[in-house]
Parts: sequence; structure tokens; C-alpha cells
Amino acid sequence: MKNFINLEDIPAKDLRKILIDAKKRKNRRRKLNTLQVDKDQPLKGKLLIQMFEKSSLRTRLSFYLAIKQLGGGTLTLRPNELHLGVGGETLEDTAKILSTYGDGFMLRTDSDKKIQDFKEYLSVPVINGLSPSSHPTQVLSDIFTVEEIKKKPISKLNITWIGDSNNVLNSLIAASVKFNFRLNIGCPKNYSPKKSILNSIMKNNKKINIFNNAKAAATRADVIFSDKVISLNDKVNTHKKISQFKKFKITQNLIDHAKKDCIFLHCLPRGPEVEEKVFFSNRSKVWQQALNRVHVQKSILLYCFEQLR
Repeated sequence: MKNFINLEDIPAKDLRKILIDAKKRKNRRRKLNTLQVDKDQPLKGKLLIQMFEKSSLRTRLSFYLAIKQLGGGTLTLRPNELHLGVGGETLEDTAKILSTYGDGFMLRTDSDKKIQDFKEYLSVPVINGLSPSSHPTQVLSDIFTVEEIKKKPISKLNITWIGDSNNVLNSLIAASVKFNFRLNIGCPKNYSPKKSILNSIMKNNKKINIFNNAKAAATRADVIFSDKVISLNDKVNTHKKISQFKKFKITQNLIDHAKKDCIFLHCLPRGPEVEEKVFFSNRSKVWQQALNRVHVQKSILLYCFEQLR
């Protein structure tokens, strides 16, 4: 049994195996319809239980299709439908029930501690569908998309992130260690990644460049990543924060500082951090990026169920 909680906890060779498997499975499905099952049906009879404490569109849909295409099934729960917390049932008891009925558990949560608690008490694999400090399934899928489009290992590319320091960036930083790529981060001075995150990079002899100037961060980039400046449930002064990121908006002028074949990726949903001219341009690969979540999460499921070959 293997969990998929944070990229830094998973060996680089296993992450690479997941990407290789995802590429093979995507290629094999080119003539199959959305709900047709993969011919080998590796997870036939398996049930993935999902629980969403935060709103979800892409993660919900992609995991639903991922387990279906592998031959298994899924059941989605909402926190207010459970006794957990409100009805007096302990997390430990809830975890034991989930382990009895299901074969795997995917949690999208507003609490990093809750994921670790479930990890302790579950006897089935747990997958982090998003937590305050990490979004590993998103970023691994993003790496798949980058390599698919660029047709070369991400280690040979210049990767740039422009925007807020959030859970997606945390996982991208972890990925820069695992996949050995240089990462430029462009953000306002008071929005740099936490010192604990940066210290882990220094410990692993990796270098990240942080710029308080968006154009400097974008210069010679092969890929520019961004995310919504105002995240869901972000308890900040919205107008003030948007104002502070005004000079970090992804515009055509900013993209022109990158390489001519630079692509733009955004994990969605989008906000005012990117202009529509860029978002709907040929450089933007956000729809391909979103769809690839299905293929990579299939291989993540196989990894957790120890069916990855």
C-alpha cells in the first residue's frame, strides 16, 4: 500500500514511472470513448471513496473518470453527510469504516493535519486531492503536460511561475527537486514562498530564483505557470491583494519576454491574473492541461494500489 500525499515523500523514480505509464495509457485510449474501460481493467472491482471539503471541478471529474476507466468505481462523500466531527464520531472510527468499505480514499481538504491523521488510521491508500500546503496530483499532471508538448524532459527546460505563493507552487518547488529543473518565481516582495519551503530546496542543493519583477522571471522561459491570485476561502483584503499583483499579470507584453515557443499553463479556475488575449491564445495549453489530469491520476491510482508495472 502506497500513499500519494506530498511529492517530496515519493521517490523520483516512482514519479517517473507514473508519468511513463500515463503516457502509455493515454496513447492506448485514442480510439476509446470517455466511459469505455481500459482493456486490461487493472482495478476491476475496486472502490475509490472521495471526500471533498472544498469545492472541486477538475479534481472531482478527473478522479471519477480515472477509476472508471481502470475498471473500478467511485463514491463521493460530503463532510456534512458524515458523522465526522459533527455527530461525535472520531476520525479514527471514520477511517476504519472507510477502510472496511473502500479500497482507497481521496481527500480534498482545508487541513493538512487531517490528511496526516487519515494516513495514520486508514488501512487503504490515501491520496491528497488538495490541501492547504500541497497539490501533488495537479503538479505531476502539469509535468506530464509540459513534457508531452515540449517533447523533452522537463529537466532541460526553463520553468517560470508568476503569481502567489500557494499550495500549487509548493508542489512545483518539490517537483523541481525530484525532476531536477531550474525554477524562476516571480511574485511581489511580501508573497515569496515560506522559508521552510526554500530551506528544503537548499538542503537538496537545488536553486530557485525569486524575482520581484515579473519580466525578469519570464525572460527566456519555456513554460510560464500561474494560478488564481485570490484563492477560494482566501481571507484577505481582495482589492489590496489584486492591486499588489497588478504588475504580475500575465499579459502579451510579459509573454514576449519568454522564448518564442513558450507555453502558458494555469490550473484553473482563472481570475484577473491573466488577460484573455493570453488565456485564449495558441500559447495557452490550459484545456490540454486539464484533460491530462485523468491520465496521470489513473497511473497515480495504480501506484497506490501497487498495480503499476
